[in-house]
Amino acid sequence: MSPERECTVEELSALDIFWSEVMGTGMLTLLGCGVVANAILPKNKGFNGGWIVITWGWGLAVFAGVYVAYKSGAHLNPAVTLGLWASGGDLFGGNEDLGIAAIPATIGNVMIYIGAEMVGAFLGAVIMYLAYKQHFDEDADPGTKLAVFSTGPAIRSYSWNFITEVIGTFVLVFVILLFGPSPSGLGPLAVALLVVGIGLSLGGPTGYAINPARDLGPRIAHAVLPIRGKGSSDWGYSWVPVAGPAVGGILGGLLGAAVV
Repeated sequence: MSPERECTVEELSALDIFWSEVMGTGMLTLLGCGVVANAILPKNKGFNGGWIVITWGWGLAVFAGVYVAYKSGAHLNPAVTLGLWASGGDLFGGNEDLGIAAIPATIGNVMIYIGAEMVGAFLGAVIMYLAYKQHFDEDADPGTKLAVFSTGPAIRSYSWNFITEVIGTFVLVFVILLFGPSPSGLGPLAVALLVVGIGLSLGGPTGYAINPARDLGPRIAHAVLPIRGKGSSDWGYSWVPVAGPAVGGILGGLLGAAVV
């Protein structure tokens, strides 16, 4: 009888976690903001693609991002990080098959995740801009160019917009906790389809940020990039897609922990 193969489990360093989340969240916003650019910027082959194209494009962006950031559990979203922290479990349960140890929910690790997600979201939006540079140079309403990067309300009412983001993000985090902690097997597909479902069902009022990094990182990119005729970055609204998802994520984590 041959001896059993020993499985060594690697504890990820802070840099490993940071880099994993930067790459995954960068892929998320590159593809997610990219599908919006394709659908609404002038002279694109996907111009006027519509809401269905955008929601499915964002779902596939999540699918790709989860696989890129598999080592760190692929949060890609500060609301998910805060929800897992609020649930009282690990930030990532680890994966013995891949030899990755669990990542405990310390304050330091939470900050590493959130910082990496913000950086990655910004970088992904910058790369998306480079891919669509000529189309951003075309004449288009400044609000259209901003909508490629960040969300905005269909009817502006800060309190109701906030509630919408809380609800959408609660659904995201609560259901993810019921899926289970590991982004393996059907995990990435399940999360991708969940994001598509949220977009189709709850995305109309605010554009469903459901992710503070997804909105704030690209909004900062919009503010600093030399986009022709870009107009305002709408900082007056910017707190809604940050605070709403943060609250929704924590509520989803608390209730998810009670149910699981």
